[in-house]
Amino acid sequence: MKKITYIDEVEIKNKRILLRLDLNVSLDAKNQIANDARLQQVLPTIKHLLKHNNKIIIVSHLGRPTRERRNSKFSLSVVATRLQQYLENNQVTLVDDYKKSDDAFATQTNKEIIVLENIRFFPGEKQNNPEFSRSLAQLADIYVNDAFAVSHRTEASIVGIPTQLPSYGGILLKKEISMMDRVIKDPKKPVVVILGGSKISTKINLIDQLMKLANHLLVGGGIANTFLASQDIEVGQSIYEYGEKENARRLLYEARRKKTMIMLPVDAVCGKVGSEDNVTVKKIEDIKRSDNILDIGPETQAIWGATIANAKTIIWNGPVGYFENQAFRRGTDFIYYMITQNDSATSVVGGGDTLAAISKKEYLDKITHISTGGGAMLEYIEKGTLPGIEALKN
Repeated sequence: MKKITYIDEVEIKNKRILLRLDLNVSLDAKNQIANDARLQQVLPTIKHLLKHNNKIIIVSHLGRPTRERRNSKFSLSVVATRLQQYLENNQVTLVDDYKKSDDAFATQTNKEIIVLENIRFFPGEKQNNPEFSRSLAQLADIYVNDAFAVSHRTEASIVGIPTQLPSYGGILLKKEISMMDRVIKDPKKPVVVILGGSKISTKINLIDQLMKLANHLLVGGGIANTFLASQDIEVGQSIYEYGEKENARRLLYEARRKKTMIMLPVDAVCGKVGSEDNVTVKKIEDIKRSDNILDIGPETQAIWGATIANAKTIIWNGPVGYFENQAFRRGTDFIYYMITQNDSATSVVGGGDTLAAISKKEYLDKITHISTGGGAMLEYIEKGTLPGIEALKN
């Protein structure tokens, strides 16, 4: 079976490297970087390649520019500036359009890092256009993918370029894959999976797969509301997917058959999304049509907390409440602290919203692995591979 070759397993020297990273950092209201964890996590790969006198050309995206139009809001200039702060001994240069910047590449030294402007400004990226892939590949001798978080995409910079160049995995990609394999292929039991978020429709196959893996599946957020509604339990004004009730019923039946315990909230914090007033805690059976469930309640926290405390393997993806409002983030905070207090478990946490919810917390070092991937992490659990991973094997 073909395997990925990683950059720390071979000697790559004096080459021009096209390095695909995920520098899709979170920005604040002033378009400044709010959290640069993703940038920090790729520094080992950058430094490894620099140490061996390679010239690096970074490819990344930022945000979701519409119709591939250039928009300063999605420019990687803010990322290039931050990267320069971390790499003081190197020159970081942003190239606005690689097709019109021959001089920048011709004069590049191994002390200079070129960052290509947001790759999603080019329509060929999302289309996985072969000609676009070839034009990017012509910039370099070697391709390196260190962007696990977008390796579930079938875009030119993920699956197209590897057909044109000798291709390798980066240090972060290696770490992500080895950690995911550790928790899904040979996990210590009991396995506890915490799944949040709003939609069950995109996670049906995933939940099917999780039932083969997990002893306990703790479900919060809008997904939990759909499960509750499928049992004819009133969820009021809460977010849920009416059309997925039958699927939810089937999953509950399958879970019983496979002896996986799906644990739904037994109480909830209700209120209004934009307000911290009139917040009430109600048992699930007392929810009225006018109520809006926005977090798990204290009784649910106690039950779930005991389950997390006894786990040997923990996987968490998705906040269990509307954490952006302080009134409805206690459930998500509680889950985080319970995971960090379990010293005997291997824990993997991922997903953009999850990382945003825990980004400024203490005890982050108590989590075994914080994955840069959200959708990629879930797809890897579901399928055991990703398009970007398969592209490197070929």
